[in-house]
Amino acid sequence: MEGEFLRLERPAAGVARLVLDRPPLNVLHLPMLGEMERAIAELAADRELKLLVLTGPGKAFCAGVDVADHTADRVGPMLESFHGVIQTLMLQDFPIIGAVNGAALGGGCELLLACDLVIASERAKLGQPEIQLGVFPPVAAAFLPRLIGRQAALDLILTGRVVSAAEAREMGLVGRVVPAEAFEDAVEELVGRLAALSRPVLRLTKRTVVEGLERPAWEPLDRAEEVYLRDLMELADPHEGLAAFLEKRKPVWKDA
Repeated sequence: MEGEFLRLERPAAGVARLVLDRPPLNVLHLPMLGEMERAIAELAADRELKLLVLTGPGKAFCAGVDVADHTADRVGPMLESFHGVIQTLMLQDFPIIGAVNGAALGGGCELLLACDLVIASERAKLGQPEIQLGVFPPVAAAFLPRLIGRQAALDLILTGRVVSAAEAREMGLVGRVVPAEAFEDAVEELVGRLAALSRPVLRLTKRTVVEGLERPAWEPLDRAEEVYLRDLMELADPHEGLAAFLEKRKPVWKDA
């Protein structure tokens, strides 16, 4: 899929890259969000997909949602579209890698909350500056405290300050920080590591972790045990992986 404001690429079997492409800062607006909705719908229907990389080239991964779309006549459709994108991404079983090589601000930072693994260049900057415009970020308000805790979330949302990739890593907003010159290689290494694994096992594992976050304390373990025994062990790949380890050989995935 080639849109006016983004590209959906398929660089390898089971791997997709959703590239935000609205220079210079990849600012989201209603037409771009519409393209994202259509691209994500295509990905959601692809049962062969192993993983998605969400990225944006240039000096900004995404500098947020266009301020013009926050006006009274546009804010309703904008929120509906943007939150629809976030929700649809969050509902997917395939792992999503957020690859951040520049600024991720406002809605751009909120997009990362729908990602499972976030890898950032050391030159990246992240933040939720909406408070400085007299508004707040609904997605961050809802989900950021679950990811990084109340104190750190309120620090970002109430002050509107922008933090370095290193500080974002300390907060738990970013999983890995790599040198700028090694960024692309680090992303490809992570993609390759996941792409070499079993597709149904990746999906079941992510689903189990995400479902567990929404349940009371002991329920996630009961649910994880149920999925492990009922769904996971019905696949050929877990048995192949265990056998390959015992036989000291590389596994040959059958379900992938």
